[in-house]
Amino acid sequence: MNKRNFLARLLQASATAAIAPAALAQSGKALPEVDAEVRRVDTAQGRITLRHGDIPNLDMGAMTMVFRAREPALLQDLKPGDKVRITAQMVDGQLTLMSLAPVR
Repeated sequence: MNKRNFLARLLQASATAAIAPAALAQSGKALPEVDAEVRRVDTAQGRITLRHGDIPNLDMGAMTMVFRAREPALLQDLKPGDKVRITAQMVDGQLTLMSLAPVR
């Protein structure tokens, strides 16, 4: 996927995500859990870089991306190489990590 196609898909996903949280809340559907690997953690900025699988609710294929953490506590005790399961969605136009659980 080239950069232009990615940006077009991201814009489409953000437009869909603006509606999606309300739709998810009304439908009672949970966000899909996705396997990921921690690549970098920036606790000062509240961001994490993850190599993740497909994120269906964002119409995003597997890739490495930076996510904003919904809560800074989600980033505690993480280090590069850790395997995790995440949920993510678009919040205020930013890819946001909603939940994170270590995989044992």
